[in-house]
Amino acid sequence: MLADSLAHAVAHVSPRDYLAEARASYDAVSRAYNGTRVVLRLLGPVYGILCGLLLLFTGVSARYRDIAENLGHRRYVRVLVYFTLYSTTLFLIGLPLAWYEEFALEHQYGLSTQTLSGWWLDSLKGQATTVASVGVIPLLALAWRVVEAQPRRWWLWIAAGTLPVAIAAVLLEPIVFDPLFNKFTPLEDVALRHDILALAARAGIPARHVFQVDMSTRTRKLNAYVSGFGASQRVVIWDTTLQRMRRDEILYVTGHEMGHYVLHHIWKTLLALGIGAFAVFWLAAQLTNGWLRAFGGRWGIRAPADLAAMPVFAISLTIASLVATPAMNALSRREEHDADVYGLEITRDNDAAARAFLKLAQDNRSDPEPPQWIRLLLFDHPPLADRIRLAITYHPWTKGEPNRFYRPR
Repeated sequence: MLADSLAHAVAHVSPRDYLAEARASYDAVSRAYNGTRVVLRLLGPVYGILCGLLLLFTGVSARYRDIAENLGHRRYVRVLVYFTLYSTTLFLIGLPLAWYEEFALEHQYGLSTQTLSGWWLDSLKGQATTVASVGVIPLLALAWRVVEAQPRRWWLWIAAGTLPVAIAAVLLEPIVFDPLFNKFTPLEDVALRHDILALAARAGIPARHVFQVDMSTRTRKLNAYVSGFGASQRVVIWDTTLQRMRRDEILYVTGHEMGHYVLHHIWKTLLALGIGAFAVFWLAAQLTNGWLRAFGGRWGIRAPADLAAMPVFAISLTIASLVATPAMNALSRREEHDADVYGLEITRDNDAAARAFLKLAQDNRSDPEPPQWIRLLLFDHPPLADRIRLAITYHPWTKGEPNRFYRPR
């Protein structure tokens, strides 16, 4: 039980060479899978930009604007009509790439359990949520009103509104959006739930919800995460993780997620997002103005607030976000590393942590030691080789040294 494992003052580290096992498990099949994933992740934004340019240069965006204006005089109705046509077109154009990345590739390498009909249903739900979400159209209508009223400084006002919108999204995601795609139930293993709540009490965390989610209907991969805040905050463990990880490994993973709560990572990330939005939207404004000066007449765009300019804004935001991605990834990797440290300090179970990371590497076909440029551009978690090294070597309590984060209560 948890109390017994936590009673050990000295970390037990197995003689197994976990790092060597992780490297050995990364075989030619896993290399091929990750190579394709890297190409797809780099191609995705480029593909989105090309799709936007296609709608602009073919005049489709301008025609959608004309349809929207003919169907409604109110800004809200025009935005609703245009965005429905625009987003549905992008959805249909992007279907082949999405099908290959999300369904075909995962099945090819034995990682998906989802049926084709299930994938289609999820895709349609995602599109319907994008169009029919209560907040999307009003926010877009408000944004277009800001662009119309402040053609030179719209980016400043929209950036200022990013933080409250992000806070609302984080609050609502676990209780409104996530249940549309998966079934969340309280953790069924009573003994494990008791141990997790005992761990939370040691961390000084008020009793929080611990859920399991039926990801086995979609994938064989393993994961767990923390989401929401306040009343909506919860720790979520994939049922695949519950099936294939041992109890002490799950407790370490849960301790890691508790670290995110104790170290206020959600709020720090939101604050960084709110501050970074000013730089991102400023750059997007410069790019948008440049695009419109060069091609606005050819695209049939009459002014920045013209609905036909929506793809221009989307392209500019994509480029600006790509520029900001390495910085956001670096922040995320730092927070994940600190949560790893916290998990080790509260459980003092180095061996369980190393085994958990090894299973993540093996079952998810993860690259344990990716090239540096891939880490910078694509990794929002530390590579698993680094996490295994930390699990093996970090145990200050054995030397009488203080913890970095966890303070016993």
